[in-house]
Amino acid sequence: MTRKPLIISVMYLRRYGKKVDGEEYGYWSLVESVRTARGPRQRVVATIGKLPDFDKEERVGWEEIGRILTGKPQPQDSLFEKTEEPPSWAIVNINRVSVERLRSFGDIYLALLLWRQLGFAEFCKAQMPDGREAIPWSVMACILTVARFCAPSSELQIAESWYDKTALDDLLGVPTDRVNDDRLYRALDALLPHKDALCRHLQDRYGELFGETFDFLFYDITSTYFEGNALGNPQAKRGYSRDSRPDCPQVCIGLVTSREGLPLAFEVFDGNRTDVTTTEEMVLIMESKYGKANRIWVMDRGMISEKNIEFMQERGARYLVGTPKSMLRKFEQELLKKDWEAVHPGVEVKICASPEGKDETFVLCRSEGRKDKETAILNRFVARLQTGLNKLKEQAEQGRLRDRQKADRRIGRLLERNSRAASLFDVIVTEIGAGKDRRLAVDIKKDEERYQWALQSGGSYILRTNWKEADPKVIWKRYIQLTEVEDAFRTEKHDLGMRPIYHQKQDRTQAHILVCFLSLAMWRTLQQWMKASGLGTAPRKLIEEMREVKSLDVLLPAKDKTIRLRVVSTPSKELKVLLQRMKIFLPNRSKII
Repeated sequence: MTRKPLIISVMYLRRYGKKVDGEEYGYWSLVESVRTARGPRQRVVATIGKLPDFDKEERVGWEEIGRILTGKPQPQDSLFEKTEEPPSWAIVNINRVSVERLRSFGDIYLALLLWRQLGFAEFCKAQMPDGREAIPWSVMACILTVARFCAPSSELQIAESWYDKTALDDLLGVPTDRVNDDRLYRALDALLPHKDALCRHLQDRYGELFGETFDFLFYDITSTYFEGNALGNPQAKRGYSRDSRPDCPQVCIGLVTSREGLPLAFEVFDGNRTDVTTTEEMVLIMESKYGKANRIWVMDRGMISEKNIEFMQERGARYLVGTPKSMLRKFEQELLKKDWEAVHPGVEVKICASPEGKDETFVLCRSEGRKDKETAILNRFVARLQTGLNKLKEQAEQGRLRDRQKADRRIGRLLERNSRAASLFDVIVTEIGAGKDRRLAVDIKKDEERYQWALQSGGSYILRTNWKEADPKVIWKRYIQLTEVEDAFRTEKHDLGMRPIYHQKQDRTQAHILVCFLSLAMWRTLQQWMKASGLGTAPRKLIEEMREVKSLDVLLPAKDKTIRLRVVSTPSKELKVLLQRMKIFLPNRSKII
């Protein structure tokens, strides 16, 4: 008797996905798995379509969240389908159910994901190996940066009132009593020596994550001020303050970014350093630390002088820079011609040859919106200055102004307060008469030709480059990306709390700025992450939404004991959509404590 081969048939549901017009659709099919003598075979029995009950988010527990944060590989699926754990039953007195230990979770978890995504965890662990300290310095550096990203504050406030209100003790395993201000200060000291290596690491990581080539380097400078005299910091000096705090000592910070605004490197300069004097030093620093590559430096007109241009030409460096307003005079005839190209609504450009015949390209730009704004500002200053000078002249004619020195001081103050219009007026004070009839005469002359030129050139500016690019539109679009550096400074100061600085020593100040720099890298990475997920480029809104996600303990009084369940609050429907788009998983299973 001939036996037929044994055939075992198993049916199960399988989810399939496909893309239609760039959007992903999911559907389910009933699949039959047959084990034959020739091996397992599968065939689709029926296509079912969408199953709402099966399309819910994946069940994620606290153990899985720990695996995500540590970067450990996902365990291989077993041969058999995992079954749900059997339910645990208990009789609970619902009248005595309570909630304890409310902690910030969402924004903290997001910051830790970014910390790991940028490779900071692996870098710090390798560069700051564990020693005899109770908490590794790599973990303390993480706490400093996450705190700066989520809730900017001082090290003292982190230790006394912030850390124990977050879920970091669950996510990092560092008890609250081990985090104090002294340990945080020493973590700053341990982190600072690795500044340059961190910047090099970031460049490599950006290349892996975003494919950055760093062919353009955008450089700008800002300042930040101190609370206190900062006598222990020789770099803390009074200078031109971008924060409108000339009464405070400050330091200047030069920042280099990619064209996407990703921070690459920074240097700290004396507070009284003028922008134009930092350019040569910054170019040399970047070349010595990160190599001399085929890069193009992009800077605004405040960073450039003829000396700097000559320096970069001698080194064979390429540049795309703004020029002083005075250079517009050399292109007066070009301004009157009509061969302009529209590059943006209200913005026109044209390419011009070098006036000196050098191997450079000049791009003349004009903006209608900028012209209207500059004209309105100029006319306001002109009217204010003219009113003040006419009043002074009237007082002199009436004999109420007889002191020459007093008249000169008043004129000087008027010109200083209305500096935009000061060059348009010539004011001459003379003494006439003698004895009791002696009085002052004030002669006011407005230079109409200069005024008309100011109106004509308003909204116009010139770009200068030795980059071999013939399209003025491309040159303008690349230069305008300098706004990304300005936005990075605003993020550091407003969102990441870089100012004011409370540290009074130079090393601690530089370490504080380094932590702000790392937080900025995380912020910009989040921005790119959101952009790639089709969620815009506003990290601030997402972080605010994530702050609403909390972790908490639910206490269930049972017959013989109190059951403590650690859970994470359910995000809103809108936030759920964002998290799904970004593939961010929150624990949705409770943890018995």
